[in-house]
Amino acid sequence: MITTDREIPPMCQHQPPCPPAESADRESARLVAHHPEQGWSLLCNGVLLFEDTGELLPDGRIIAPHRPLGAVEVMTAA
Repeated sequence: MITTDREIPPMCQHQPPCPPAESADRESARLVAHHPEQGWSLLCNGVLLFEDTGELLPDGRIIAPHRPLGAVEVMTAA
């Protein structure tokens, strides 16, 4: 097995840089690839964003879908 000390460059090369995948606002990163017919988009911070609002982070962690509640689903006190 060959190992190197080479660092993998970040995907985001523009200025100002997009939020990293670990940040709470990671979904605001720029699109690198968009495939609505397949239901996913790749953001420049390496996050795979799915149409159901689920996410796959570059380190393999999964973020469960987090759709906002629609007006019909929101209950208010009278």
